[in-house]
Amino acid sequence: MSLAQAEQPSQRPSSAGDQQPIVHTRIQPSHGWVSLRLDELWKYREVLYFLMLRDIKVRYKQTILGATWAFLQPFLTMIVFSLFFGRLAGVPSDGVPYPIFSFTALVPWTFFSNTLTQASNSVVGSANMVKKIYFPRLAIPIASTLSGVVDFCIAFVVLIGMMLAFQIVPTLNVLFLPLFVLLALITSLGVGFWLSAMNVQFRDVRYTLPFLTQFWLFITPIAYPSSLIQDPLLRAVYALNPMVGVVDGFRWALLNTDTLSLPTLATSATVAVVLLVTGAFYFRRMEKTFADVV
Repeated sequence: MSLAQAEQPSQRPSSAGDQQPIVHTRIQPSHGWVSLRLDELWKYREVLYFLMLRDIKVRYKQTILGATWAFLQPFLTMIVFSLFFGRLAGVPSDGVPYPIFSFTALVPWTFFSNTLTQASNSVVGSANMVKKIYFPRLAIPIASTLSGVVDFCIAFVVLIGMMLAFQIVPTLNVLFLPLFVLLALITSLGVGFWLSAMNVQFRDVRYTLPFLTQFWLFITPIAYPSSLIQDPLLRAVYALNPMVGVVDGFRWALLNTDTLSLPTLATSATVAVVLLVTGAFYFRRMEKTFADVV
């Protein structure tokens, strides 16, 4: 719903006999594509903060290991990858010990994959709020995405500890790491907007999400280096996956690998921005039906 305020001054006699104008507010649904109204999102920033806090608390409520899950999931996956891909299959790792090679990629990937799950169910999980009170609905998937930053920071601390254990010292490339973190965040937000809006209309999304995540995992250079893909045409198509730029960027910034390609990074960044913008506008277009469908 959008508010269309029309000042139609009608006259009403007051107790003193003076005439006072009455301002009528007309509420009607929006039509077609609408603006993002980011200024309104800023006004409701406290709501965004409390939604983030709620998501963090709910995630670890009544759990035995608590925040340990933030790094335990990528750490156990790293062990499996190191055993089957690193030792048995002999997959190359760009001259870096395979455990740290895979874990460096798994830290941003786990943040991204968990965000897909949380953001896609965020609007449906907040059905009572959507039906009863007004606030910018964009705040729901944004809060779900930003709450995952806490898990990312915990896993990143473990990554730094592993680098010290393997005696790997970052070079000056590490100064560019925030840019790749931002790219991961933009990608997560963009996909989260699309999935959260689609999940309200089509509940099949939650059933296809595990397959989508698994498929996306294997088309991202996590268990293998992107240097294995040599064909220029295939590499250009491969770069359309924005997580390729994120993973290659993390390895370049932290491990000083030479697999980062500027054309690949530019393509991945462009796709990530397109996902973010189109996802936000699609979410705003569908938001007027949320209260009726959810």
